Amino acid sequence: MSHSRRQFLSRSAMVAALAVLPAPFKALAARSRFNFTPVRRGVGIFEARGGTIGWLVRDKALVAVDSQFPESAQACLDGLTEKSGRRMDLLINSHHHGDHTAGNSVLGANARHIVAQSNVPVLQKRFYGKSEREQKYADITFEETWTQDLGDETISLNYFGPGHTGGDSVIHFQNADVAHMGDLVFNHRHAYIDLPAGCDTRNWMTVLERTYDMFTDNTVFIFGHGNPTHGILGTRDDVLVMRDYLGALRKAVSDGIRDGKSSADIAALGLEGFESHRIDGSTKGIEGNLMAVYEELTEAVE
Repeated sequence: MSHSRRQFLSRSAMVAALAVLPAPFKALAARSRFNFTPVRRGVGIFEARGGTIGWLVRDKALVAVDSQFPESAQACLDGLTEKSGRRMDLLINSHHHGDHTAGNSVLGANARHIVAQSNVPVLQKRFYGKSEREQKYADITFEETWTQDLGDETISLNYFGPGHTGGDSVIHFQNADVAHMGDLVFNHRHAYIDLPAGCDTRNWMTVLERTYDMFTDNTVFIFGHGNPTHGILGTRDDVLVMRDYLGALRKAVSDGIRDGKSSADIAALGLEGFESHRIDGSTKGIEGNLMAVYEELTEAVE
């Protein structure tokens, strides 16, 4: 199914989309950042420092998605241990960034396996291999798809090509119908465009469109990061908001390059229609994104 990149979702449409979430999800923003929050059918989230950790606790399954940093990973592990007497079956890394993998030394050390797209350990070693922090890498990798049955849940991972980095997975707890997006979606906020690690904003948009088509309005999405006013849970409509944000960045930069503007000139113009993506009213994050896309597009034509 094709979706126009020129279609920007209105605030009223977003409110309507969020209305379909069960009440506990809509109340998330008001809750403590350090609580375990159930989402659905044994799947939940843990927030402390870094990218959102997703978890699955069932009678015959214990899984975490991402690991933040060692200290918060230990807090997460302690909480999961209280919920389940099992050894952790899997730690899944959505991508290689340190705020999602630095805690592998804790969660990964207590898991039977670490799973990630095949580019993830390569990138992790490239950027963090000489770090003072202990690194623990995925021992199970895949190229495009990976599926595992655990107890009464089936977990699938899909890689649709480079997006936020060169190794981002879409993780789906199929029976719960909960999808963890890692940093493929920065929910209503500026993104981190990591060009040295393989970010491709054009294909990132395609990844988001494929993700939208893969799921339904009933799917609950977990995002790696979110604007405090919007939180880190949402619907597939939020996935298209991220797609539209990237499209607006690319259009603004392409138009500026055509008109002979410098990256600083383009960044100074801002990005109309995405005021909700500012953090505490600041435009610096969006300006940084515009400059990163300028670098991406100008290098592409050299």
